[in-house]
Amino acid sequence: MKFGYHILIVDDVTENIQVVMNILKEQNYQFSFATSGAEALALVDQQDFDLILLDIMMPDMNGFDVCKQIKSQPSLHDDVPIIFLTARTDIDSISQGFALGAVDYIVKPFHPEELIARVGNHLELSHARKLLEFHNITLQRKMEGKEKRIARELENYQKDIIRVLTELMEATSDETGKHIRRVAEVSRLLAQHCNSISDEEAHIIYYAAPMHDIGKISLPHGLLHKPGKLTEAEYSTMRTHTQRAHDFLKHSDRLIMKAADVIAMQHHEKWDGTGYPKGLKGNEIHIYGRIVALADVFDALTHKRSYKDAWSLDDAVDYIQKLKGIHFDPELVDIFSEHIDEIANIIES
Repeated sequence: MKFGYHILIVDDVTENIQVVMNILKEQNYQFSFATSGAEALALVDQQDFDLILLDIMMPDMNGFDVCKQIKSQPSLHDDVPIIFLTARTDIDSISQGFALGAVDYIVKPFHPEELIARVGNHLELSHARKLLEFHNITLQRKMEGKEKRIARELENYQKDIIRVLTELMEATSDETGKHIRRVAEVSRLLAQHCNSISDEEAHIIYYAAPMHDIGKISLPHGLLHKPGKLTEAEYSTMRTHTQRAHDFLKHSDRLIMKAADVIAMQHHEKWDGTGYPKGLKGNEIHIYGRIVALADVFDALTHKRSYKDAWSLDDAVDYIQKLKGIHFDPELVDIFSEHIDEIANIIES
């Protein structure tokens, strides 16, 4: 789907614009460019763009002001991804850029491969979102007399969208396909043995769970792949992935996508209220979020990551059980303990 994407490049230095165009020219994109904020806003009012690459440090009107004005017209430009290309590396600038609605922040000088990959990923992500919205509207109009058939089509389409998005997530973060599938399998097993969860809901959780960390797709590449411990500022940025996921998924009113929204937003909440982003506690946390939280942590503990070695199965089980009623739902920890052999088979597969 690369052919035909229209990208606006905004930079007051024409040489910088040429560098970006040279890097991306093999991707069959269409380009427009502006050398000032005012010129960029005029072009945005006149044309439709699939993505905007925006410099921050420009005279008269900086990139932050341009982004703010574009995003102030949600009916026209709310869905246009904006990526900042800048030499500014301070955490305040990065945070401000994301707060204004940018989807990414790439620091100059950038690696050509990284620019190509991140531009391509955000274009595909935006395209998938537009497809989802279009198909939701189209399928809703055909509901009369075709409810069951269309419901199946819509569910299959949601599953296809989730597959595409999770593949993008695998390509841009440390989430592997195996981790995503294991979390889905363990989440379904816990749900199937939970008295408050129906068979239909267990099915929904299985397909929604892979989206739990989809918000990470819009975080800086270097942050996602940093070896070792994050700084406090970096961890603060990392924690925004829950809200980023919600901002993307909230546009759908379909069951699987709504479940994915809840899971992505709440899977870092903790039973005692010490989690994030909202500090929910106990039953304030949706059961979907509580289930995936346990499954995600257990799988992460038992497998190697860039910043840690894998724990033994016994140590990971002890950790989960010690945090019963602290981080995790007590009922779910009991289910986890009763079915640990089945869960171990999933984790080791």
